[in-house]
Amino acid sequence: MVWYQLVSAFFAGMLLANTVPHFVHGISGDPFPTPFARPPGKGLSSPLVNVLWALFNGGVGTLLFRTGKVACGGIATLAVFLAGIALLSIALSISFQKKHTP
Repeated sequence: MVWYQLVSAFFAGMLLANTVPHFVHGISGDPFPTPFARPPGKGLSSPLVNVLWALFNGGVGTLLFRTGKVACGGIATLAVFLAGIALLSIALSISFQKKHTP
C-alpha cells in the first residue's frame, strides 16, 4: 500500500458521506445548504442543485474509493476510509445542528 491510496481512501469516505444528505434532501424536494448557496454552506440551495452536488460527490468519491483500493487494500485502508466518513459526519452534524434555529 502506498501513501496516496490512504489519502484517496480518506477523501473517498468524506465525499461518499457527503453524498447522503444532499441526495436525500434533493430527491425529497427539500432545499439544503451547499457550497453554491448564498452565503456558502449556510444559505439554501434548490433540490436540483443538491441532487447534482450529491451525484458529483458520489462520482468523485467512487473514483477515489477505487484509486484507494479500499475494497482490497486491507484493514488499514478500510480504517482510513471509515475515519474519513466519521470525521466528516461528526463535523457536519456539529455544523448543521443550528441550521433550523433563528
